[in-house]
Amino acid sequence: MDELRRRARHLRNNATDAERHLWQHLRNHLLAGHRFRRQMPLAGYIADFACPALKLVIELDGGQHTEHAAYDARCTEMLQAHGYRVLRHWNDDALVRTAAVLEDILRAIEQINCTPPQPSPALRAREGVRPLSFAEGEGEGWGGVASTQQDTNNE
Repeated sequence: MDELRRRARHLRNNATDAERHLWQHLRNHLLAGHRFRRQMPLAGYIADFACPALKLVIELDGGQHTEHAAYDARCTEMLQAHGYRVLRHWNDDALVRTAAVLEDILRAIEQINCTPPQPSPALRAREGVRPLSFAEGEGEGWGGVASTQQDTNNE
């Protein structure tokens, strides 16, 4: 295993509170049916979250990033050179203003002009749930397990 992949694994196992919190909203195709990966090696860097199908990267920045602005700028440029769109949010926003962060991500998905994929058969079969789009969410009730609702077609 190369060093970048080893570092990505370490970061996944030692995620920040903000990363763990946002991951609960992105995992298992919960956000508009898209598959996100966390701590994904891309273009010589490690993206906090990436949706390869959409070529979308989400970076969460803490206070230390003000000191590493040049590094972050190089990372963003390299990812963009590889065709990725990069969204950056502060850790605090991911924790406290989660709905606004998710709304921003959904806006980016719409701007990429990609039709959301259908949920996988395994996801549809699991307890009759389906992923919600943000428009179907109810503000504070958005996210994680709470972001699923019973599929009326299965009743």
